[in-house]
Amino acid sequence: MKILLAKPGLDGHDVGVKVLAHALIEAGWKVVYTGLRKSIEEIVEKAIKEKPNLIGLSILSGTHLILCERFRDVLLAKNVKIQWIIGGNIPEKDVIPLENLGATKAFPTGTKIQTVVDFVKGHV
Repeated sequence: MKILLAKPGLDGHDVGVKVLAHALIEAGWKVVYTGLRKSIEEIVEKAIKEKPNLIGLSILSGTHLILCERFRDVLLAKNVKIQWIIGGNIPEKDVIPLENLGATKAFPTGTKIQTVVDFVKGHV
């Protein structure tokens, strides 16, 4: 099983996503990390190339709703059907709107890494 982890937008903080990557590797997943400051289009192209079972977006910049709406639109335009999750600096009030945009799951601020790993193992 493979997961693509990505940092869309201008956010320059990636410690959390790297910790998640290591936890997912320890749980038996192959992880591909796009690196910092990737455009939505770059992330979708990487997903087309890598064919992951799941895409994980990490957004700490506060632009999660705008970026996820764009992400959904690009996935639809390219006819890419891959489950995706989002975590980062996500207020609780934005969880349902993000899931309504198409996220399989949105993890709000303060979610423990093991919670994400358990979700991934149980839903993908």
